[in-house]
Amino acid sequence: MARSGGGIRRARKENLLPAGKLPVRLLDRLLKKYASGGPGVVIGPSIGIDSAIVNIHGTLLAAKSDPITFVSDNIGAYAVFVNANDIAAMGAAPKWFLATILLPEGKATAKMAEQIFAQISSACDEAGAVLCGGHTEITPGINRPLVTGHMLGTLHGKKPVTSAGAKPGDALILTKGIAIEATSVIARELAAKLKGSFSAAFLKRCANYFKAPGISVVKDARVAMANGPINAMHDPTEGGLSAALHELSLASGCSIIVEQNLIPVLPEAKALCEFFGIDPLGAISSGALLISAPYGRAKKITAALEASGILSAVIGKVEAKGRGVRIIADGKTKKLKHFERDELTKILV
Repeated sequence: MARSGGGIRRARKENLLPAGKLPVRLLDRLLKKYASGGPGVVIGPSIGIDSAIVNIHGTLLAAKSDPITFVSDNIGAYAVFVNANDIAAMGAAPKWFLATILLPEGKATAKMAEQIFAQISSACDEAGAVLCGGHTEITPGINRPLVTGHMLGTLHGKKPVTSAGAKPGDALILTKGIAIEATSVIARELAAKLKGSFSAAFLKRCANYFKAPGISVVKDARVAMANGPINAMHDPTEGGLSAALHELSLASGCSIIVEQNLIPVLPEAKALCEFFGIDPLGAISSGALLISAPYGRAKKITAALEASGILSAVIGKVEAKGRGVRIIADGKTKKLKHFERDELTKILV
């Protein structure tokens, strides 16, 4: 019996899913089985699609929901920006934000609640949105605050921009750089492990990545849209740029090639990723925006971004119809690893 029981325990352990996003194949199957759409649903859930689009009496609204699970510091602002980014990546302007705020039983205070509300309010002002509803409670079974955000937005134009719109021949533009959010999260959540190896000034800069270069891409998307046409945009979050490129390829049905030496990695991001032995290509990258646009417009778009104070670079291109992402590194072309599990989970979980 002991042997049999041990086998059952091992089987159960093998069936557990790791931290991070649901595996792509599992999520794809679940969406196809249970999320078939309905009246008013213009764009429903799909791999690589940042937000839903719904038609309400002739008005198209973008809708998004996302939780904040990696951080506890400044969690209210993170919730706003992460949801606003997905709205912006669909070619929409974030307008209305709802928050579900769960505070840990035994630790929750009025001060904690007010800090989160103040963070949400300030971030909404920056994103151009308003807090219009939500839910709060003191929750048993958690050890830190959790916030899930829900954002609604209105389209800038008549049609949404989706990851499915990338076309063969498009240039791929990346704003700011990779692992921006990861850098801020590491500096805030793992400060004790870093103090002996980096200066206080360096760690302050890393923690401030949340604000500079910043994790919001609302401005990035607005500038790009004004200087388009833009065929597709995507917001690299969990799984980093690698996951975003694979999702873009899957959504558009096109193959992609990028060059590693063209991908911006800011010095602080590179240093912290190297310190913990994680790959910045697979680390959460809110703050960067992946843009797919006709190659002939790339120079105008990057120039407009730079004029607005936003670093940008052409990192590759969309190729023929098909699927898959390749990367040119050290003179060799190879398949780009798909990080279904964010690199941060190696050091935070």
